[in-house]
Amino acid sequence: MEKYCRQTTHELFARLQEPVRRLVVLAGPRQIGKTTAIQQVLGDRASDSYVFHPVDKVGASHGDSFLYNPESAFVESTYYSSPIKNAAWLVDTWQQARYAATARQKAWKEKNTMHGNDDKNAELKPFVLVYDEIQKIPDWSAVVKGLWDEDRANNISMHVVVLGSAPLLMQRGLSESLMGRFEIIEMSHWSFLEMHECFDFTLDQYIYFGGYPGPAHWVIDNNETRWREEVRHSLIEPNLVKDILALARIEKPALLRQLFELASSYSGQIVAITKLVAQLQDAGNTTTLSHYLELLRAAGLIAGVPKYSTQLTHQRKTPPKINALNTAFQSIYSGLTFAQARADTSFWGRLVESCIGAHLLNTARDGVKVFHWRESSVEVDFVLQQGQKLSIIEVKSSSLKGGAYKGLQHFCDRHPKQKIKQIIIGADDFSIAEALEKPAADWL
Repeated sequence: MEKYCRQTTHELFARLQEPVRRLVVLAGPRQIGKTTAIQQVLGDRASDSYVFHPVDKVGASHGDSFLYNPESAFVESTYYSSPIKNAAWLVDTWQQARYAATARQKAWKEKNTMHGNDDKNAELKPFVLVYDEIQKIPDWSAVVKGLWDEDRANNISMHVVVLGSAPLLMQRGLSESLMGRFEIIEMSHWSFLEMHECFDFTLDQYIYFGGYPGPAHWVIDNNETRWREEVRHSLIEPNLVKDILALARIEKPALLRQLFELASSYSGQIVAITKLVAQLQDAGNTTTLSHYLELLRAAGLIAGVPKYSTQLTHQRKTPPKINALNTAFQSIYSGLTFAQARADTSFWGRLVESCIGAHLLNTARDGVKVFHWRESSVEVDFVLQQGQKLSIIEVKSSSLKGGAYKGLQHFCDRHPKQKIKQIIIGADDFSIAEALEKPAADWL
């Protein structure tokens, strides 16, 4: 596991080799390897070229923290520890990193001059400052904005990487204080190809157990009980408690938990918000549930996939299709073991459809949008749109029947002016495993 590098790691490595242009934000759900990715990148660098601050750990830093000695004009390595991780701590640690970056650049230039190396193409890679779980610091984005702007004004060559949970990155700070100052590298749940390469997961194992690397060893050891415990207590609870409940205003925490469990059970199905209200205690109104569903989407847990329509207002009014972004959630709340789920044709079909839906949602980039579509008793599992490009997808986990084409054809009949690509997964076009290796944009 430690040696396996996801594509995101390579992308992050490349970003930190470039000149400093934007604050780098590593975004994604919990427990998918954000910290591992940055540590893999830092592991290939000289120890004096970075500092890593895990904000949620008291007095802990990886690599060296640096204090500047103005009398000797060099940087002394020391262990920086503070019992309180607040705005003042953020300013102090950032300033120490500035001293380190500046002194390192100065030493490098003096060394080159001493050895007569005046190659103008030779360049020292920028220093790297990393904050993991930066959302733990109140008003962090306003402080970072001021510090980042000071660095630009003083021409300080230092990459800054911030890691945090999805609700933080999507809803706080970035769209306000740091507008125009950052670029996001998105990390999603592990794909089938990654779980197969790293843990030798079979297709059926991935469909049921999902794409979480942490508890994968329990799957390998055939210990489903321990796998369930770890998913519940180490993955689901931190997502709900540490992220959503701690970072967003939730008036009814119990309702949020109920909604997550119910939505996980309904994954792969089109469900009206009013139906959810009727099944939840103290649910309040549909506006509250819609807001909570948006928070679950931002946390990388559950998505409410809208109906495709050429009219935006119509999209908002129609019932969403619920889709877990990791099938582990659906399996957990089904109450079925792996063997029982595989033997239940109806449930397995929904699980396969959820797996494809999660893959599409997790890999949708560059303006790709994911929808569902239904009219009367006819439906299309997924609709992909990117600009003028449109693809409609039918998912089949068992043998293909003639009815599979009905929804696709009806959709095309209803949109005669559009050029539409029709795809059937698990039958004529390509297998489910092959489909899970293709990002959403490749299907357009």
